[in-house]
Amino acid sequence: MIDAQAVGKIIEKYDQSKLSIGTLGSHSSLNIFKGAKEEGFRTVCICKEKDAIMYQKYPLVDELIIVKDFTELLSEQLQDRLRKLNVVLIPHGSFTAYLSTEQLTDSLKVPMLGNRQLLHWEANRKSQEEWLRQAGLRLPATFKSPDDIDCLVIAKLQGAKGGRGYFLANTPKGFYKKAEEMMKRGLVTKQDIETVHLQEYALGVNVYPSYFSSILNNDVELLAMDRRYESAVDSIGKIPAQQQLEIDVAPTYTVVGNFPIVLRESLLPEIMRMGENVHKKAEELAPPGIIGPFCLETVITDDLKIYCFEISARIVAGTNVGIGTSPYAYLRYGENMYMGRRIAMELKEAVKQKRLHEVVA
Repeated sequence: MIDAQAVGKIIEKYDQSKLSIGTLGSHSSLNIFKGAKEEGFRTVCICKEKDAIMYQKYPLVDELIIVKDFTELLSEQLQDRLRKLNVVLIPHGSFTAYLSTEQLTDSLKVPMLGNRQLLHWEANRKSQEEWLRQAGLRLPATFKSPDDIDCLVIAKLQGAKGGRGYFLANTPKGFYKKAEEMMKRGLVTKQDIETVHLQEYALGVNVYPSYFSSILNNDVELLAMDRRYESAVDSIGKIPAQQQLEIDVAPTYTVVGNFPIVLRESLLPEIMRMGENVHKKAEELAPPGIIGPFCLETVITDDLKIYCFEISARIVAGTNVGIGTSPYAYLRYGENMYMGRRIAMELKEAVKQKRLHEVVA
């Protein structure tokens, strides 16, 4: 396992006056690179050839490294190149989607913003649930087995899948039928079904508040808010009910985009406390806790109760709606603040205070 001491030795060899910000060319990379450029950093992108057009159209990348597969990030040759470029990697959803938690914690010898130990908590849904419950958040009920289903549940796959393959069921029979359909469609595997996470479906509006946990300032900032646009569940309403029944449609929850949302102000204090409490518990579970961006995935019911069903201990794609400015970032910082720039600001200040080793792992 790569520990703080090992990362510290790597950082000691860096020319911090020429620090670069790097990430995989996917997910929220444009957000990250734009923020880095605005704060004066060089940028490094590890990218698949088919996606290089993004960085030709949006010239935010100084060093474009083409790979056939993101697992090449684990090669010693590429890692050595990144270290020579003084790169600090910014993890996002594609890191955990394409690389295992063990690979990220044991084989990636390039400094990353954040706390690698929290990746284990994020990747395992049971661990996530334990973390959130201990933080005092309200969670939907979970079920150990499909045979225990006695209400409407959402079946979720392990890891960062962007909602792909998720489905609803309200009986054991219904679960197994839907699971079979999903496997035939190639959306899930038998192993996915064996490790599926079953969670009570809380009826309400999905809201995703994003926070920034600053080790340097000892503060948790609420910076963004969004909701997701999911296919095909968000488009099914366009089909009349009779036709829905005739085609026996089983919509999934693959995320195709995000909407900004401004929450009624009376709900903000609880949202802020939730972020604070999750970070405080993380300090106990995996010191020093959350470093940098994180997001709570919530449902707000009609009686204004907030249920939290998931956490992402990293930047989420929903913060992309705030590039340029998010209302919540604006309230704290004024114009032109968003998650990508806030990340770069923290790294810039860490270098200035000679505390870079405290914000990377």
